[in-house]
Amino acid sequence: MRSLKIERKPRGPSRAKTVRHSARGAREPSSVQPGTARRARPPGMLRRFFGRIGAFFVRPMLLLTAGLVLLALIAALLVSGVVGRTAHGVRNGALGVVGQAGFGVYEIQITGNRRVPTDTIFAALGLKAGQSIFFIDLPAARARILALDWIASVDVVRRYPDAIFVSVVEKRPFALWQTPPDAKGQSKVAVVERSGGVITTRDTEKFSKLPKLIGPGAPEAAADLVEAVMSHRAVSARTAAYERVSKRRWNLILNDGVVVKLPETGWQKELDALEHLIVDNGILERDVTEIDLRSPSQYFFVLKSGEKKDVERGKET
Repeated sequence: MRSLKIERKPRGPSRAKTVRHSARGAREPSSVQPGTARRARPPGMLRRFFGRIGAFFVRPMLLLTAGLVLLALIAALLVSGVVGRTAHGVRNGALGVVGQAGFGVYEIQITGNRRVPTDTIFAALGLKAGQSIFFIDLPAARARILALDWIASVDVVRRYPDAIFVSVVEKRPFALWQTPPDAKGQSKVAVVERSGGVITTRDTEKFSKLPKLIGPGAPEAAADLVEAVMSHRAVSARTAAYERVSKRRWNLILNDGVVVKLPETGWQKELDALEHLIVDNGILERDVTEIDLRSPSQYFFVLKSGEKKDVERGKET
């Protein structure tokens, strides 16, 4: 059997070896006479140690017992809370060191809020003075602020070494919506966005000048109608509320209690007709309680007496 030895490459440049010649000549290797034996060296410390380890592993019962004792010790430490308290203490110590090194939060700037109090945003941010800037959970802080009623979007940014900047965008109120009655027959008034999203049901009396919406599905469909009514001066001045009917069409509730029924489609043209009836014919000065504009050929009126009248379009007086 041949063995191949690979020489280690020198780490530095090779040096020339100087061969010294002894004046006495080379020593002859000592030879061992046949029949004689050399005395074996006693085993070293490492050899004895590994020998004992090997003997330990060849005894499975002893190994199993030691493993069970170790597991029991770890379980006892966990149950007693020693490990948790130690880890918590180490973490608090690290945070304290980081804070003392100049990386604690000592400045918080909040911008963009007009309706949400600064203290409310600060409380939702959940920070303490001197808290380490490295261990702030920014996504969780954003989520807590975003959960506030008036917040549309928020951005929370670290500014090293010791500042947190919070920039919020608030929702814009569009109308007031009278919610459908609940199981107890009670309804609430909510401030809603143009898209129909509910902003809040608190302090709604501050927004009494906003358009009033009634009925299920009204907030999601009201934007176009409200803007169209606003463009008709006489109709807008007399409209008190917008009522969504069966999630299909609209009624206008005028400020004197008159109900104007609009068709499901083509209601834009009927707003022009209603403006004409109010301005040119003085229809609201008459004894009417209902104006039905759903027929393309006739107007239908209901008088306070309960009498119903119909007038052909173009022939009203």
